[in-house]
Amino acid sequence: MSDAIGAITGQTGLDTGLSRAATRQNLDKAAQQFESVFTGMMLKSMRQAKLADPLIDSKAMDTFRDMSDQKVVQNMAEHHPLGIGQAMSKFLAQSQPEMAAGSGAPASGAATPTAKP
Repeated sequence: MSDAIGAITGQTGLDTGLSRAATRQNLDKAAQQFESVFTGMMLKSMRQAKLADPLIDSKAMDTFRDMSDQKVVQNMAEHHPLGIGQAMSKFLAQSQPEMAAGSGAPASGAATPTAKP
């Protein structure tokens, strides 16, 4: 009866999401999105600190501020990243040797060793 089920191989048939990290371009895009989410959480946390009472406080202002913050965060991640996305991208690329070897640049960001004479 175990022949009908087959051998256990660890494959579930479910999409684990690892195929998205198959190329360097996808990995960099995911890193940028991660940085956007991380920066958004950080900005939201800073907003919750409420260092001063707002002059006008309403649900409409909160919604508008949240939409504005989301746009600012996306712009920051695209043009002025903090670096956490890049660090994550380098770390994940190290686990995939074909990505590190095919990029032409070292995955860790370190200088390539020179050949000894």
